[in-house]
Amino acid sequence: MQGIRAAVRTPVLEIAYEQHGPPGATPVILLHGFPYDPRVFDAVVPLLDGAGLRTIVPYLRGYGPTRFLSERSRRSGQQGAIGQDLIEFLDALGLDKALLAGFDWGGRAACIVSALWPQRVRGLVTCCGYQVQDLSQPTRPYDPEQERRFWYQYYFCTERGRAGLADKRVEISRLLWKLWSPTWAFDEAAFMRTAASFDNPDFVDVAIHSYRHRHGQAGGDPDYAAIEERLARLPAIGVPSIALHGSDDGVHPPQMSLGHEKYFTSRYERRVLEGVGHNPPLEAPRDFARAVTDLLAA
Repeated sequence: MQGIRAAVRTPVLEIAYEQHGPPGATPVILLHGFPYDPRVFDAVVPLLDGAGLRTIVPYLRGYGPTRFLSERSRRSGQQGAIGQDLIEFLDALGLDKALLAGFDWGGRAACIVSALWPQRVRGLVTCCGYQVQDLSQPTRPYDPEQERRFWYQYYFCTERGRAGLADKRVEISRLLWKLWSPTWAFDEAAFMRTAASFDNPDFVDVAIHSYRHRHGQAGGDPDYAAIEERLARLPAIGVPSIALHGSDDGVHPPQMSLGHEKYFTSRYERRVLEGVGHNPPLEAPRDFARAVTDLLAA
């Protein structure tokens, strides 16, 4: 469900976004992750529109029509960059406050802004719980089964992985959709509508840097050093929050968000969605939209 396409400029990016609903209504920012795009919210948007809300769905850096303003800007994918992008996006739109709802990279950006700029956030819907990364021990291994699930991250830390993502971005992304949502038979036409957003000149560089940075295989952009320093403390989130977690998530199984309430100092609720994988807005749009409206109603 493509809405009105627009763009705003931040200090680093021209961020393309789609918007729906009355301009003066309560704004809800819907944030996608890797490798997805705004199309995953196509069934969520009409539900929120029907509730009288204004939905704004940006394309993250490296996706669709979003572009860097300067060739000299580093194509960083580190968490500080996507968090900074989001707060600068709110500034560019002139929004004092919005509800943030996202998954994967988008959920991380929403968690970062909720933790560091809580006065700008009416509520948070995050998938897989607290998504600020602990980068203090990048070489610490997970259990072997989780290491297997993260194969793609280690692949991207190699030059073979960079070449693979550059040459076969559609095929790799399709495989990740299948692995991460193993009980969901997604529509190939729907996937290809999203895959069009991967044809961005910065898609590969941003994704590769994201995974290399989180595993200590690439340095950070000095422009984000201050925000990374704040994130290193794993700041608590003090806004009302609902965490959604698919019971069949093939990359972050639901046990990984157990105990995350320790990171939240306001209302926090965890909802496990049965039969859902890594992509709740596309797999369970009513549950995703209900989390948004429940927060606003409260």
